[in-house]
Amino acid sequence: QVQLAESGGGSVESGGSLRLSCTASGYTAGFYCLGWFRQAPGKEREGVALADGYGTTNYANSVKGRFTISHDNTKTTVYLQMNSLKPEDTAMYYCAADPRRCGGDRSLVRGGMKYWGNGIQVTISS
Repeated sequence: QVQLAESGGGSVESGGSLRLSCTASGYTAGFYCLGWFRQAPGKEREGVALADGYGTTNYANSVKGRFTISHDNTKTTVYLQMNSLKPEDTAMYYCAADPRRCGGDRSLVRGGMKYWGNGIQVTISS
């Protein structure tokens, strides 16, 4: 059974940084679409960043230049470095992974990923 576990969330002041990590268990072949999504209270889920396992990344306009997605060589751990955090970045952050390459349903907009973590809270105070 594949499970994704997020870590690294918490509360920081506006302008601060956090690094989220997400590690997969029960799967060693590597994922070729890894991503981060978030959902704030009362809002729909939003795609934050995707990495296709071959070096291509894609970001939501709201985080471009501030967030960086990366993964380890095994493609079973994905990271999200978040800098210059703003109060509007406050949300529950979910990692997601799929053994297929990004594209089609596997996108920031559609979020059609096979595996999802349970989420981790990120709170930014002004």
